[in-house]
This record gives sequence, C-alpha cells and structure tokens, in this order.
Amino acid sequence: MSDWPVGLSTGCFYQMSIFDCLEPIRNGGFSMVEICSSPGHLNFHDLDTVAQAARLLKDLGLEAYSFHAPFIDVDISSLDDQHRKYSLDQLLIAAEAAATMEVRHFVIHPGPDKTLSFSVEERMQRLRNAAEVLNVVANKCQQLRVGLVLENMLPHLPFGSSSDMLWIIGAMDSLYITTCLDTGHATLSGDIYQILYKLSGHLQVIHANDNYGTSDDHLPPGTGIIDWYRLLYELSETNFRGGIILELSGAHGKDIEGTLQKARNAQLYLRSIARSLYLSSPPSVDVAGCKNKS
Repeated sequence: MSDWPVGLSTGCFYQMSIFDCLEPIRNGGFSMVEICSSPGHLNFHDLDTVAQAARLLKDLGLEAYSFHAPFIDVDISSLDDQHRKYSLDQLLIAAEAAATMEVRHFVIHPGPDKTLSFSVEERMQRLRNAAEVLNVVANKCQQLRVGLVLENMLPHLPFGSSSDMLWIIGAMDSLYITTCLDTGHATLSGDIYQILYKLSGHLQVIHANDNYGTSDDHLPPGTGIIDWYRLLYELSETNFRGGIILELSGAHGKDIEGTLQKARNAQLYLRSIARSLYLSSPPSVDVAGCKNKS
C-alpha cells in the first residue's frame, strides 16, 4: 500500500483571512493544504490577491494540493439559464485561481448545496445540465493543467448518491475528470466502505472527517463512528494513489491552536493506522460498519 500524504483544508479557518492562517498551519506540522474558496477567506475573484496568496504558500513551503470550488449559490444543474451561466462563470473564475496557486485538483460539488424536490423529468434534465456545464469546466481545467474532481454530496441533497455522480461522469464528453470521497458524507449515506470500490477507478482525493452518524459534524478522524482501520484497509485494496485532506470543523476560527492540535492528532492517527496495515490483516467489523467493540 501507499503511505498517503495527509494535508489540511484551510476551510477550518474559513471565517478568517487565508493570509492569517497559512503560517499557523505550517507551524502546526502540515506541508500540504486544500484551499477554501469562501469569500471572506479568499477573494478568488481578485487574481492579484490570489497571486499574493500563492507567493505566501511558496514562501512557507506549503503545497496547495487542491482547491475547493465555491458551492454557495452555485447550481450547475439549474433549469434557469441565467443562474446556470452564473454558476459556470463562478467555477471558471475559481479554476483560474486554482491554476494560479498551482494546485493539482479542483474539487466541485456536482449539485446544489440545498434541499430540493423535483420530478423524475426535472431530475434527468438537471443531471444533463450538470454534465454539460462540467464539460466546459473540464476543458478549461485541461487548458490550465488542473485536474477536475467531483465530490460525493450529502444524501439529502440533489445528486447525493454515488450513482448520480457516476451518471454525470458517464454522460460527459471529457475524460479528464476524477472524484473526491468525503468520508463524512459517505457515512451519512450508509455506503462508506462500498463507495470506495464504486469510485476506485476515478478516486484522487479523500476528504477525511468523522461524525456520529446523524449530521455532518466534520470531526477529526477517530472521534466518531467510522472504522478508520477498515476504511484505510479497503482504500489500500483499491490501489489509491492520491492524497488525504483533513476537512474539519474549526470552532469558528476562535481556537486556532486547539483546532491545529486536533488536526495534528488526526494526522498522526491516520499515519499510525497506515503503518500498521503493512503488517496486519483486515479488521473484524460488524454489519453496520461501525467499530467492533468485542
């Protein structure tokens, strides 16, 4: 198996400027980050600001492994032509910012980040709309030499099933597209261990976070119900060769040191499991996939 690199999303500090959190992240023991595109965190519309952030990353010796595209008010599946065009424009601008930061992966939510109810006909049209918009984004990313990555959504959101995401990929003309597995989303969907194999041919990024099985808590790995030993074993079976990004809640940016300590502990926890897997057999797990208490 591979000793996967473990980085940290700057999203745990989304309520503060990226310029104020990068040095603490580096000093906290991380050399790889995913860039959060929250407006108050990074004004990705201003390429001068983005270039300044890129220089700071280099000065600190940090690798911007991935860039999370905006998703608030973005709906690439919308039936409204103007809103769909707005969403496309936001993604193309963000892709330029990602390229400026020289990231490897540009992570996108394939559906809107809000609960919607629609007919079978509308659902199919929305799926086709998403594939059409993503074709444009994929071509742009290819020009920019940035990989386009789709993330699995929460189960209550449109396209929250892995089959929907795979349908979109299959409907696209572009072949330059891969996937990101959010472990918290997959846990709430009830298929965290199976989805690894469904996405294995496309998987490039892991968003690692834990929860208690009822809400998207973004807890550090090892503090919720996910069996990380089993998860990493199954991941090794897929020959995954990407990176793991810790995507954690950050106490609203009020406890930087505490957040970084939790992130560091989670990083060491995942690495200790990865090391043990070199010598161990698959763990015994219960049917629900939670930790075996026996």
